[in-house]
Amino acid sequence: MATTSMLLTLTEAADHLRKSPAQLRWMIHSGTAPKSALIGGRRMFRESDVLAYINQAFGDAA
Repeated sequence: MATTSMLLTLTEAADHLRKSPAQLRWMIHSGTAPKSALIGGRRMFRESDVLAYINQAFGDAA
């Protein structure tokens, strides 16, 4: 059974990452953004994927 996770819009995910939506779009284009999917024509992020992306960045920096 899959765990439920809150879905974030591109703007909400950008806020979590302290990026502008345009910067996050560029990260998606360049393949460096957290996992996302198009749902109903909108780019959506699982909050758990965004948090894992942040935690991984801190792990890589150590």
